[in-house]
Amino acid sequence: RLVALTCATGFIGGALAHGLLASGWRVRALVRNPARARTLSALGVQLVPGDLSDSDALQRLVADADAVVHCAGSVRGVSQADFDPVNATGVAHLVRAAAAQPRPPRFLALSSLAAREPQLSPYAASKHAGEQALAAAAGPMPWLALRPPAVYGPGDREMLPLLRWLQRGIAPVLGAPGARLSLLFVDDLVSALEQCLNAPELPQGIFELHDGHPQGYSWEEIVDQAAAFRGRPVRALRVPLPLLRGLARASLVWARLSGQPPMLSPGKYRELTHPDWVCDNRALTRASGWQPRVQFQEGLARTLAASAGSR
Repeated sequence: RLVALTCATGFIGGALAHGLLASGWRVRALVRNPARARTLSALGVQLVPGDLSDSDALQRLVADADAVVHCAGSVRGVSQADFDPVNATGVAHLVRAAAAQPRPPRFLALSSLAAREPQLSPYAASKHAGEQALAAAAGPMPWLALRPPAVYGPGDREMLPLLRWLQRGIAPVLGAPGARLSLLFVDDLVSALEQCLNAPELPQGIFELHDGHPQGYSWEEIVDQAAAFRGRPVRALRVPLPLLRGLARASLVWARLSGQPPMLSPGKYRELTHPDWVCDNRALTRASGWQPRVQFQEGLARTLAASAGSR
């Protein structure tokens, strides 16, 4: 069986490509820069140069595919125009290409829990718009969108700095007091996607998923689990919200001067300080039978071990 994949050179897409190959799937990947995908090519992944605005490349990507898994997404920017071309319009282009096939494939889209709160940021709004574009353009093609929370694991660059601080015994607390959040180890996300691909019928709709820790984590629980992993105390260092907000504004000014997308924007600040990023696994588990296996303490150990080994 053949799966068409976007963002196979990214953190999640790369993990999924390796998992699918190990499970016996053939993988065809859309890549903007084939030079970055030499490792995947050496493993047998068929590369299709192009991007989500290239209709010819999209046709080559999805031709005769049994399934499409869309992992690509823009995560840094300031305005809606920075995110929509990939997160909304790009989804629509890919869905139409897939739905137009003589034998439409299953279509699995990786969205974000941020799509649940589109009013918070241009990024969140773009992910919500991408889900709507998928539902509107799919027609009879079976489709599913997953909304993961913060995903971490070997190969991740976004959460790794925070995990390394926890390893050193310091927990920079960025959220609002009383906030709770869910987490997900990348292997569990890959297993959820694979289980949906292999199911007799694709469960259709939008589903949240997390690592199985009930009601998510408070920052206090994250600190306690990190301390248990270290065998020594971890000190929580709460970043004052006015300071975080000021850093977001300063980052925005610097982005405008430098022309580089900011790490921390006002929209990202609103996401970070939102009090409820807790997921609910029950609908996905009922529909597919999927169960997560890796909770935070184990995931932290595996991520840091992989990071140490790659230095």
